[in-house]
This record gives sequence, C-alpha cells and structure tokens, in this order.
Amino acid sequence: MKPIRFIRSVSSLLIFFVLISCSSDVYKTVYPTLVDGRYDSEFPYNSSSEQLEEISSAVKLLNTIAFYSSHIFSEGSKIKLSDLNEEVISNNAINSTFYNHTASGTATVIYSQNRSVALLTCAHIIDYPDTVISYFKTPTGAKTKYIQSFSVRERQSIYVTDLPEFGEVEILLLDRARDIAIVGKEFKSVEPQNIPVFTYPIGSAKQLDWGTFVYIFGYPMNLKMVTKGIVSSPNKDGKGSFLIDAVFNRGFSGGIVLAIRDGIPNFEMVGLVRSVPAEYENVLKPVPSDEPTEYNPIIPYNGNIYVEQRVNMKYGITRVIAVEEIIGFIKENQSYLESRGIYLNRFTD
Repeated sequence: MKPIRFIRSVSSLLIFFVLISCSSDVYKTVYPTLVDGRYDSEFPYNSSSEQLEEISSAVKLLNTIAFYSSHIFSEGSKIKLSDLNEEVISNNAINSTFYNHTASGTATVIYSQNRSVALLTCAHIIDYPDTVISYFKTPTGAKTKYIQSFSVRERQSIYVTDLPEFGEVEILLLDRARDIAIVGKEFKSVEPQNIPVFTYPIGSAKQLDWGTFVYIFGYPMNLKMVTKGIVSSPNKDGKGSFLIDAVFNRGFSGGIVLAIRDGIPNFEMVGLVRSVPAEYENVLKPVPSDEPTEYNPIIPYNGNIYVEQRVNMKYGITRVIAVEEIIGFIKENQSYLESRGIYLNRFTD
C-alpha cells in the first residue's frame, strides 16, 4: 500500500506543476493583448467596482411630465385646421378636458461649476409636441380633413433627482434628428456643492470593433443599474452608431455607454443608449374598473371595451448614439452653451 500512496503523491505533484505551467503560459499569451491601444473585447481581468461606483454617482434619474388641455368636436361640426381659433373652439367643442403625459429616463451630469449644471440625455424623453391633433376617419380607415380633437400643451416640468432647488431643470438644447438633448439650470438661491460630474475621457465610437466589451448605466423601472454588453455592427451608418446586446428596459434611454481601452481603469464614453426595435399592436380591453375583476374565458364578454396600443419591445437589440454625434452637437451649439455659463471644452478639444 505504501508504494501506491507514493505513486499517487507523485502523480498529484506532477498534475499540480502541469497546471501551474499551463496557467503561466496562458497569461503570457493573453496579458499583452490588453495593451494594444484598442478597446478591449475581453471581460475585465481585475475589479472595476471603484470606478463604476464613481461613474454612477454622476448618473441621474430624469422625469418629465407634460400637461395638455384637450377639446373634442362632433363629426357633424366639420371643423378643419384652418378654421381653428378660440371662438370656434369655444362654440363647437362638445367636451373639454385635461390630461398629462409622463416619461422617465437617464441623464448624466457633464458640467457643474459656479451656479450652473448641465446633463446629457436623449431628446425623446423630454420632447413633447406643442399641439396634438386627431382627425375623423372614413369607414375604410382613411383620415379625413375634419378635426376630432385638438390638444394644446399648457406646461411641462422636468425633474432630476438629487439636485438642489427641487431638482427642476429646463431644456437648454435639443436635437430631434440626433435624439440628443442637454438639460440644466442656473441655481438661484445656492451654489451647488459636491455635485458629481462625469470626468472620464471622451472616446471614439468609430474605433469600436465587433465584440468590444461595454458597460451601460441607466434607470430601468426607476432603479439605478449598470449592465454590460458587446458591440455589433460598429459604425453601421458611417457616423459611428452601433448596436449592443444589452437587455434594454424603459428608463435606460439616455444612459451612457462606456468602453475600456487597455484595461481598468481606462473607461471612455463612446455613446448614449437610444432605443430598441419595437412592434405596435392594437388590443381590445375591458374598460378599467376600480374593483379587481376575473373573466371567464368560456363566457363571451358583453361589457364596454376600448382600444389600447401595446408595445412589444425586441429585447437584446439596443441602438446607441455615437459619441461623435454628441461632440458635433455640442460644437454646433458651443457659443450658446457658453452664454449660459456652461463650458464643455473637453468634448470639443
């Protein structure tokens, strides 16, 4: 039995040394690729928690609400857009009401100095039309020239968490085509102290490759989160935009996308989360009730129904606005921003 134990011990030692040797060879092969001047495609080999926590402190929840007054007309009134004025609305509206639209997303503090603060986000989160018009339709579904309802935006409020003076900000710049916006304000009563700002380098989305590893920050369902993804279709439009496979939920819009160049802690901003593909369908639903109701699928429903538009999001395909578009947007409006006391030279230098 003793010789057998000796043989087993020797075998174990040999396996141990072989494993060490293999591990050493692997690191000699892999480690140099982390210092090649390109964005990394591999999972970070050491902890990035400290940097991610620092970055997350500059990422804020943004909420917006728009208030509308709406006027509804009968089909027999035959009111066209060219007919509308206060007197026509007052004499012909069969009902007037108020409603609101709300949205939430993500914004990142990119400037905070003296009394001014500015945050970067997506335009579609805060962009609500001044007027909303619906038209009567023919029995075949074609739109007529006669107005069914006319709504006017009375006011809009935008709030950012963790900012002084109740967190209310205004739209400083907005570009619908690029889907980029900057919100902010000049504080009146206090000079803001210790507002964290995103200070990491501004990168280049055009330098991303297939499979580049990225981090994404956002507020899905109003909860601050960081997630990861890999890049597909880099520079797919010639302007730097790309796709990532991160799972997108409502609230992630406007979140920053970060790539790593030659390992931790070399994070760089390469884009802004925009949207995911979606399909829309109209669904017939029972009129909402204050009391919980169960329906028997065997028995036909005879109550009142209404049409609800349902959005089916295609998770796992997330569109990203390239940082080059953000840089161009800021350069075009740099003089105006500086007139508001906001200097974003690190985006334009």
